[in-house]
Amino acid sequence: MIGFLVAGLIIGALARLIKPGKQDLSLLGTLGLGLVGSLIGGTIAWLIGSGSIWELNILGFILAVVAAVLLVGTAEGVVGKKSRA
Repeated sequence: MIGFLVAGLIIGALARLIKPGKQDLSLLGTLGLGLVGSLIGGTIAWLIGSGSIWELNILGFILAVVAAVLLVGTAEGVVGKKSRA
């Protein structure tokens, strides 16, 4: 479980580094988006046949980072709309 949290934090941090611009996300927000991204990436890798959703593999990690980047962009759009209103 701790490994899953650490991986989620790393994936969330990588997603924020890859996504251009400044994101107004807290550490918990980054962790949450990283965890969700890792679940999405792991599920897609599992569906492709790359292994279990709970094991760390390269394809799952890459897909998790891509999913987290998309989630960070979505969160940025939602937060941006609320602050403009």
